[in-house]
Amino acid sequence: MTESRPTIETVAARAGVGRGTASRVVNGSSQVSPAARAAVLKAIDELGYVPNRAARNLVTRRTDCVALVISEPGERLFTEPYFAGIVRGISSAMAQTHLQLWLSMVQSSAERDRAGRFLTREHVDGVMMLSQHADDPLPAKVRASGLPLVLCGRPLAGAEDIPFVDADNAIGARQAAQYLLDQGRSRLATIAGPQDMSAGVARLQGFREVAGDALVEYGDFSEESGARAMTALLDRSPDLDAVFAASDPMAFGAMRVLKSAGRQIPTDVAVIGFDGSPAGRHTDPPLTSVFQPTEEMGREMTRLLLAQLTGEAPTETQVIVDTHLEHRGSA
Repeated sequence: MTESRPTIETVAARAGVGRGTASRVVNGSSQVSPAARAAVLKAIDELGYVPNRAARNLVTRRTDCVALVISEPGERLFTEPYFAGIVRGISSAMAQTHLQLWLSMVQSSAERDRAGRFLTREHVDGVMMLSQHADDPLPAKVRASGLPLVLCGRPLAGAEDIPFVDADNAIGARQAAQYLLDQGRSRLATIAGPQDMSAGVARLQGFREVAGDALVEYGDFSEESGARAMTALLDRSPDLDAVFAASDPMAFGAMRVLKSAGRQIPTDVAVIGFDGSPAGRHTDPPLTSVFQPTEEMGREMTRLLLAQLTGEAPTETQVIVDTHLEHRGSA
């Protein structure tokens, strides 16, 4: 006689909790104590419990999948520490649920159109978006479809009501500018991020609030764009003595150009980045940088999305995480 497959009631009994508690764990609710969650997950593992998703989905119209959409090419996702940190945070939070994560990297208008057609309730239960630009139509399309949505980064004009998680970009940039002035630097410049992204706008605004009319060149947060911008800044002002780059990769590119031009860092030119990435500890000299807790940001994005999926009212829909300046050798 074949042994019957375990049910949610069997799991609850093994874990010593009520059926409702076991069900909340299976469905990814945050309204469960850590001890109860651990007991239910242990029971699931011991019993080999597999939810009958197909039958449940016919009733609930749930797919048990959520999408993470990143509006950047794949090579940046796998090479730049910012993206890796966000994805690690999301993955660690998702590991506490039985939801599956679907990852999409979109860059062209054709890719956005395909993603827009896919992101429906028939395919996913909710969406997280990372690195959105001002001309990106996807947030509005997803919101119009009624799918739960969370953004990484403060929404741009016209989408202010979408839940989001962001670093305190303006304060971090102000900290960098003030530190450079306190060190006696007087000919400041900045390599700003793209101005069709909220992080690029806020970091430039914060820097200018302290540094005034400093020289500005623009990049796209990548290392190569930082190198190009640094070359342009040296052409415009060969005697500049400090540079704030709005991302660590742009700071890496700037340092490469400064060394090639014979400038000593930090004796001739101080350099500060923005990310606090582990790679900055291994540059020569190590990069002083504004730290943003990317893994925490990814976990917070997941928490806000799960609250929408389970019908719970989150205590907030706008989460701003703190930044701070990490002092190393480049400034």
